[in-house]
Amino acid sequence: MSSSERTDRIADEPAGADTFVTSGPDGGPPIADSLAAIEAESVESGAPRRAGKRRFRTFLKEQPFGAVALILILLFLAVAIFAPLISPYSPLEQHRADIMVPPDGRFWMGTDELGRDVFSRVLAGARTSLLIAVATLIMGGLIGLVFGIISGYFGGTWIDNVIQRAMDTLMAIPSIVLLLFVAALLGPSVRNTIIALTILVIPSFNRVARGEVLRIREETYIEAARAVGCSTPRILLRYALPNLMAPLYVVSSLLFANVIIAESALSFLGIGTPPPTPSWGRMLSEGSRYLEIAPWGAVFPGLALSLSVLAFNLLGDALRDYFDPKQRR
Repeated sequence: MSSSERTDRIADEPAGADTFVTSGPDGGPPIADSLAAIEAESVESGAPRRAGKRRFRTFLKEQPFGAVALILILLFLAVAIFAPLISPYSPLEQHRADIMVPPDGRFWMGTDELGRDVFSRVLAGARTSLLIAVATLIMGGLIGLVFGIISGYFGGTWIDNVIQRAMDTLMAIPSIVLLLFVAALLGPSVRNTIIALTILVIPSFNRVARGEVLRIREETYIEAARAVGCSTPRILLRYALPNLMAPLYVVSSLLFANVIIAESALSFLGIGTPPPTPSWGRMLSEGSRYLEIAPWGAVFPGLALSLSVLAFNLLGDALRDYFDPKQRR
């Protein structure tokens, strides 16, 4: 459309009409068209949200180990959620006449040194691990994600430098030392265990979010959003956040396994989940004392811990291979 035709079109419009036909400085497309292009391009950039069912089926076909891991994780979640309904006994109930009884038809995994049913305690331990891991990843993920997005968007400025120096400080401290220090300082409890583990996972989420935002902040649709006057919060939430979903799926799955191991380690050392709350780590600690005469007290919690960690690690590797274009055929 020529400049004169555009002028005639504006003149023919009724006064007060809600028109938005401003063109760019070079006579380019109207800003409304630019916004539409941004929306279309940003939706295209949020591909992990599109065609969910189709991509899920493709993932199961391309990643058989990931499918097996997903089945194990769903089983773990079901056991953790419905543990009170599945358990034949209370995890705290003591059978004084059946102390350290080997596995049989009555006690499927035997009993421990206090006569408590090991099977019921393993199920309850899964519930404890799930609660702590989910709470840790939600809190650590939100904090790390927010600061990571801000740091990446303002990369190279003093804001980025301050945030990254704080993350470097946390990452410079060995994980086990940081966990032991925070847990010992706060004392043994489920809440304090979650706080200690949250501090541990924040830098991982922060680095992933920052790296992705640094990569996409120079993309065409981000530049166009700035050009048409989109606010920084809108750019971050509407255009940057959807691009973080794929890497967040991967890092969350891998960190889930690390959090379960860390929680078990703290409980094993006696500064994590306090008794009488069932915990796989504490069960391993208590069962290891009677390993020669009653090995089932440590073997079954150890198997549950190993299978859950293996499942989350396999799922994380499968998701990384699936979302990484270099790994696709």
